[in-house]
Amino acid sequence: MSFDIKPSKISLVIGASSVGTLIEWYDFYIFGMLATIISKQFFPSDAGTSALLSTLAIFAAGFIVRPFGALVFGRLGDLIGRKYTFLLTLVLMGGSTFAIGLVPGFATIGWAAPILVLILRLVQGLALGGEYGGAATYVAEHAPANRRGFWTSWIQTTATLGLFLALGVIILIRSNQGVEAFSAEWGGWRYPFWMSIILVVVSILIRMKMSESPMFTKLKSEGKTSANPLKESFGQKANFKMVLLALFGAVMGQGVIWYTGQFYAQSFIETVCKVEFVQSRNLILWAILFATPFFVVFGYLSDRIGRKWIMMFGMLAGIVTYRPIYQYFLDATNANNRTEKIDLANTFVSEKLAIVDEKVCTKLYVVQKIDTAYIDGAKFSYTKTDTLFLTDIIKDASTTSIYYTQPNAMDAAKLDTIVVKLKPTKGAFLDATKTQEVTIAAASLKPNIVVEKTLDQSTYWNLIWLVFVQILYVTMVYGPIAAFLVELFPTKIRYTSMSLPYHIGNGVFGGLVPFLGTLIVEFTKTADNPAGDPLAGLWYPIGVASICLFIGVIYLTNKVDKEVMD
Repeated sequence: MSFDIKPSKISLVIGASSVGTLIEWYDFYIFGMLATIISKQFFPSDAGTSALLSTLAIFAAGFIVRPFGALVFGRLGDLIGRKYTFLLTLVLMGGSTFAIGLVPGFATIGWAAPILVLILRLVQGLALGGEYGGAATYVAEHAPANRRGFWTSWIQTTATLGLFLALGVIILIRSNQGVEAFSAEWGGWRYPFWMSIILVVVSILIRMKMSESPMFTKLKSEGKTSANPLKESFGQKANFKMVLLALFGAVMGQGVIWYTGQFYAQSFIETVCKVEFVQSRNLILWAILFATPFFVVFGYLSDRIGRKWIMMFGMLAGIVTYRPIYQYFLDATNANNRTEKIDLANTFVSEKLAIVDEKVCTKLYVVQKIDTAYIDGAKFSYTKTDTLFLTDIIKDASTTSIYYTQPNAMDAAKLDTIVVKLKPTKGAFLDATKTQEVTIAAASLKPNIVVEKTLDQSTYWNLIWLVFVQILYVTMVYGPIAAFLVELFPTKIRYTSMSLPYHIGNGVFGGLVPFLGTLIVEFTKTADNPAGDPLAGLWYPIGVASICLFIGVIYLTNKVDKEVMD
């Protein structure tokens, strides 16, 4: 059975479906893009790495519940229709995203903050679990049989474009506000969450004008819709076999390739390589911009040569090249490899500045910044913070500097006198003639060092190229996947059947890549090697993709099924 649909109609269908799906991905991903700031706002300020891991765990929780959303909304989609189901998911996603932007920080409401964010993140995950299957099914059921891969590949671009939009909005706001204002408890990092409500309203207005899928309408008019989509999808042996084959032979490998190429790459470049905030996100933006058209290219090719081998080659490419690519990231951003390029004339070491803790008046932070300049234009900045605990408070607020003694680093029998400028407290005026000796009761065992690296243009574009290559793998595995899944399952249970393997593969196997990758690296850290093995986290996506490649090569067919009304 085929339906004669005008090109203008198909364009409207794709446009309306894509806008809503893009907005849902935008909503879902701004959380991941702001993970570092969120970890500081919704967890104790001294939690360190555990706060980031907890934030990534909340991020992953949204992925883990996606299969449950697929079951709930997939069932609704097969019972009441595609259109109204993904209208509902859009409202849920937009509302929960907006609400995350309203949750006060840990400093205001304590542990209630991360608990509320977790709940809202779970609602996001449930909503997204119902969105993708509806949009992909809706477009596929409108598309001509010989162009199904091409038309559904436009839906595939929305995940990456949603990420692109999220990055662009964040960079724009941060650039206008500055680091401190953007990162404050009620700073600019909340604006992308609030903006989502406007985008959602626009998308709802567009989707309200859409008609139902012609295939589903025909089934409904003939009284052939499924009475129990869950039972038919997973209770019948033949169909459940297809669900398992879709998951383990295609989607779980596609999921880890997707999240490694975009999320893990961005996280690795920022948190491991320490590339500065804006530059790390700009290079991801460039790579996405260059690679996004290839979703449509590989979707088109899948109509001509089949879906299977395009997806399998994308997985194989990731398996073979991930470790060399990430090793280059490490080598290119390693200061030890750049000593001969140091520009001493422009290298700057600041004076030490003491900052009194606002809550504990006997606690001092002694901050010093070192900017290492390089002849190729790169600059590596190091902000070193020592924490000191005084025996008594600094009584005179107009004191301009303090001094204290500490053992010499080379000879503990000798004492060094350290003079440090004091940052004035709010409303205080410093007297340049006043200085005060303080006594150190205790000090942190090792300083906190924040590293921020601005890359030279050559290295910057090399990193863009290598992230582009990874996203190219994403387009190979992801471009044909919607058409592949649609063709596996009959119309009356398609929404339910395709949604579950898709969201387990992407939400669980793929969504856990940033969290498990970071966790695996943590397990490699020892007293002798405190940094651990930064490449160890790659074994997770490589292992999952390898299993999927093996199963897919053996059991998947490359045949394109042009009749999807069966």
